[in-house]
Amino acid sequence: MTKAHAGWLAGLVMTLLASAGWALDIPHVMVLPLVILLIWWGFSRTDLYLSAVLFLVPLSINLSEFGFTSIGWYMPTEPMLFALLLLVVAQWLSGQSYDRDFLRHPVTYVVGMGFIWMGLTILPSSDVVVSLKAWISRAWFIISFYVLLAAWFQRDIKARHRFLALLLVPLSMVIAYTLIRHAGYGFSKDAGHWVMKPFFKDHTSYGAVLALMLPPAVAMVFQSRQSMLSRVLWTLGAIWVATGTILSFTRAAWVSLAAAGCLWVLMCLGFRLKTLFAAGLAVFVGLIFSWDALVIQLERNKQDSSDDLAQHVESISNVSSDASNLERLNRWSCALDMFQERPVFGWGPGTYQFEYASFQKSDLRTIISTNNGDVGNAHSEYLGPLAEQGLLGGLFFLSLLLVTCHLGFKLQRTISNPDDRILALGIFLGLVTYFVHGVLNNYLDTDKASAPFWGFLAMLVVLDICNTERAQDLKKNDS
Repeated sequence: MTKAHAGWLAGLVMTLLASAGWALDIPHVMVLPLVILLIWWGFSRTDLYLSAVLFLVPLSINLSEFGFTSIGWYMPTEPMLFALLLLVVAQWLSGQSYDRDFLRHPVTYVVGMGFIWMGLTILPSSDVVVSLKAWISRAWFIISFYVLLAAWFQRDIKARHRFLALLLVPLSMVIAYTLIRHAGYGFSKDAGHWVMKPFFKDHTSYGAVLALMLPPAVAMVFQSRQSMLSRVLWTLGAIWVATGTILSFTRAAWVSLAAAGCLWVLMCLGFRLKTLFAAGLAVFVGLIFSWDALVIQLERNKQDSSDDLAQHVESISNVSSDASNLERLNRWSCALDMFQERPVFGWGPGTYQFEYASFQKSDLRTIISTNNGDVGNAHSEYLGPLAEQGLLGGLFFLSLLLVTCHLGFKLQRTISNPDDRILALGIFLGLVTYFVHGVLNNYLDTDKASAPFWGFLAMLVVLDICNTERAQDLKKNDS
């Protein structure tokens, strides 16, 4: 029997199973063919399995929000990622390896060392079970969206564009769903906080992902090797994401895009990373010495968040009456106090939300603070690891920011292919939005943010490896 005949036979069997499930009104039997197909893809076509996961990421739903289960998994993606993690571990144990240049890349070193340190902080954790779950969750995100995607990008050049499309198409569907619901409430700010449910838990995570995706979507518009139809679709996609970002009322997303835009202008003007780093360091030192005056100036802003977009932007710096901004200060203060009490190993991965309540100060508590401290995390990708994993935890995420910036600037100098250079710029600026957004929020414990974040890092690393190999080949040919 040929492979074609076997494929037709398998398709016929699965169709009969689905038909039988529908006729007998047995939902589990109807889903069985899809499960079989995914299992087959997992073993023989990892690229198709990953494609299915990526497409489902923006559409995944956390069943715990409906009260169906206490397990906070996003369905169906995280069980699929867990299964993929087990498969990859089995392959490693059997001797399968990955590209050495990828494994030796500086970004991979930082990602790997950060993950190892995260694992080491489990034993002294205040809740070992919670920390172990958080570590395993981080494992399936890194393995699937960083390691496996990098291998896919290296095998297939077209996979880089497919990856973006697989995220953007379902995300556009979520935007449409959100805007339709939002329109029913007159696009009010209050409704804008929850109309994206159940696909996103709130408007801040929704806005963060939209901001992440916007620069790469814009970069795809300027790819020369594509049809006019593709260019039009990418243009419409970029406009659609921009519209969703504006109407998300997510101030942190707006700030992150503004920061990415400013960085792009500075890169176009020829500024080097070391120059910008020195300037940033000088500004940071200046802020420390003028902190009291700055706080007094910020406290003069009484503009609360509003339905009016201009007033909503103005409320970004309100630390006198805006409850959302004040609660962030409360969470950050708790994180710093938690770090001071356990500076080496921290309180354990994933434990902040269960431990910060006792660290709240009465003068920093807000109308949205709770005595149990059970409504969120540290609201920072930098302070969260610092509280949960100690000094090294915070330094590893900061190191990831630095190596990513170094790589982003390097690729703009060294890539000769215009399409690759534009793609690398879009991907890098997308990551910049999240690193900026990470000052105010943290979402890398969700599939929504992890898929683009780790996937973008993987793409930058692969672009760097391919560019280095191309340069070495040209050097050999010249010699």
